[in-house]
Amino acid sequence: MTTLITGGTGFLGRHLIDQLIARGQTDLRVLTRRHNAELEALGVEQMEGSLTDADDLARAVEGVSHVYHLAGLVERDRTQAHRMYELHVEASRKLFDALVASDTPVQKIVVASTSGTVGVSSDADFVATDASPYAEHTVRDWPYYLSKIYAERVCLEYLQRHDLPIVLMRPTLLLGPGDWRESSTGDVILFMKNKVPGVLPGGISVVDVRDTAEAFITAMERAEPGATYLLGAGNMTLASFFEHLADITGQRSPRLPVPGKLAKLGGKLLDALQDAGAPLGDIDPASLEMARYFWYIDSSRAERELDFSPRPVSLTLRDTVQWIREHHPDFAGQRRPRPEPPANWVPQETRDFARELRRRSGAES
Repeated sequence: MTTLITGGTGFLGRHLIDQLIARGQTDLRVLTRRHNAELEALGVEQMEGSLTDADDLARAVEGVSHVYHLAGLVERDRTQAHRMYELHVEASRKLFDALVASDTPVQKIVVASTSGTVGVSSDADFVATDASPYAEHTVRDWPYYLSKIYAERVCLEYLQRHDLPIVLMRPTLLLGPGDWRESSTGDVILFMKNKVPGVLPGGISVVDVRDTAEAFITAMERAEPGATYLLGAGNMTLASFFEHLADITGQRSPRLPVPGKLAKLGGKLLDALQDAGAPLGDIDPASLEMARYFWYIDSSRAERELDFSPRPVSLTLRDTVQWIREHHPDFAGQRRPRPEPPANWVPQETRDFARELRRRSGAES
């Protein structure tokens, strides 16, 4: 039987395919808008078509028993709301309709959602679990997260009305090597370009794309339909996040604090300038507003049921920075030597790795 993957050429999709092939899986089919030479070299079946075309979807699901539905548009621009709704909501509905009509019974559908459907709050003490309610009111002005909430509701509808065996995966910010489209690593790149003007008051949660891909595969193997899984490697303030990057890159972390009220006002001002056609460069009004909030989550359920054990954040950030330096056109071939650290200095990633070893040792004893 065949495994269908949507979004197979994206950041998460490519890691997922690599891991599936490494496990010996050969029955992979990718629905793609255009032919991909890398997938061809891997021997992956490609079917050119669109998620919004019912005929293309009918061909794509023929003989399919398992589905990884990863296709999405990571976009913070509010003017692109219609595109996100069409892809995340309407295209998911059309895919599920095609699966319902298919002659081949589907055994499992693993869907890529986001932790931002539940895991965002103005309260620094709030940590979302998979039982938390949708953060619909909080994200009402951010079309990406709002469309993902609507997409999750579509999944639940088809689970209940058509008995489709859907599992929802909710990763936090994906980092790691291989983000050719800068869909997730844009903020790291801005830091490396010294274009982060100050420290905003919010908090962030991140996870390695490689650990996320592994969790998706495990969910396909053992998760029960209807389950949801938050995936994160650690919650931290934005100040701590930039300090980690400073340790790794040798660059200075931003020091100037930006009050939350000023960030909110700044976001509205930038929106007004954008509506007026003013060039904003690298400044993103939606990102400025989102940085006032805390995107903290608890991955305990994934740890229990999927054996989810992500690598420390500092190791993910190290690999992210190294990949950007080697492949991003603004950095490739321009690596600067790091200043020599103090003699008693211990890298953050070493401390995190030692802490992780102690944690695992305690769990095994």
